[in-house]
Order: sequence, then C-alpha cells, then structure tokens
Amino acid sequence: MDDQTRIELEAAAFRRLRKHLMEDRTDVQNIDMMNLAGFCRNCLSRWYQEAANARGIEMTKDEGREAFYGMTMAEWKANYQTEASDAAKEAFKDSHG
Repeated sequence: MDDQTRIELEAAAFRRLRKHLMEDRTDVQNIDMMNLAGFCRNCLSRWYQEAANARGIEMTKDEGREAFYGMTMAEWKANYQTEASDAAKEAFKDSHG
C-alpha cells in the first residue's frame, strides 16, 4: 500500500471514530472513556489541535475542541454531558490523580 492510500484510510478511520463518538454514542461520557481506555473526546480534540499546531496552523484548545466536537464545548455539555457518578469520579482519581 502506498503512503497516500494509507493516509487516506487512516483519515477515514479517524472520521468514522469521530462520528461514532459524536453522533452514535453521545451517551458515553468522557470520564467513563478515560476510566476504561485512558483517552476521551477531549484527548482526541487536543491531538487534533497539536497536529494542526505542528503543521504551523494556529489553533487554540477551544478551537480544537470545536473542530472535533462540531460545536462549542458549552453546547456539548448542555446537550450531552451528565454528572459523573461518585464511583466514576473515584475511579478517575485513582487512575489519573
């Protein structure tokens, strides 16, 4: 497989992951993803921002989040984020604190 095809396939897989997280599974909370997988939507948006910055494209954290989420963080929280359970908060603290 040539490099361009590989890049296009990786980009397609990333877009599908983004769609899955942003449209198909809005019920899955970031804290639960962090507890289970060690990354979440915010991590993906930060990696997107870092990739842009590495290519000389100025992008803030908020701009990266909006590019990934397809809306502002405030809109995402209002529409989809729920209060984390005490168990989820404790698990996060234990593994990431």
